[in-house]
Amino acid sequence: MPSTTDTPASSPSGEPRPSGEPPASGQTNAVGASSRSGKIVRPRVAGVGRVLVVVYAILALGAFGRSLVQITEQYNDAPVAYSLSAVSAVVYIVATIALVARGLVWYRVAWVTISFEMLGVLVVGTLSIVQPELFAHATVWSIYGIGYFFVPLVLPILGMIWLAKNKPVKA
Repeated sequence: MPSTTDTPASSPSGEPRPSGEPPASGQTNAVGASSRSGKIVRPRVAGVGRVLVVVYAILALGAFGRSLVQITEQYNDAPVAYSLSAVSAVVYIVATIALVARGLVWYRVAWVTISFEMLGVLVVGTLSIVQPELFAHATVWSIYGIGYFFVPLVLPILGMIWLAKNKPVKA
């Protein structure tokens, strides 16, 4: 069975490259991985990672939209809850960017934001059950994300698993 390095791919002009010849710098090979030093490197976001990024992006948009409306129209009704919704939106936006971006720094940013998200969901979720008077209105993380079908509770766990299995590699 041929390895991925033996898979022929097209040159920029569309002509097939000889077997085993790496793509030119900045191009992609037949499996979609970029190569700069002749080595084939799996893309940072592929397969399940793409789904994870899409879900994070959707949650980022939802949390941002929710917090924007809450803060501009009803902030005085529940400033703590609405501020927490804004914080969650920022966390989801940064996590989305960090999951897509390459490099060790972004990998670490992804770990920090996803860990913060997990902590936030657990703390806010628990407090919203134990002391509901603290939250006059629901946040994205209230009751562990019940308003979002518990996606805020499950997503950081999946994100941490994915990050642990997809450490950055040198090209």
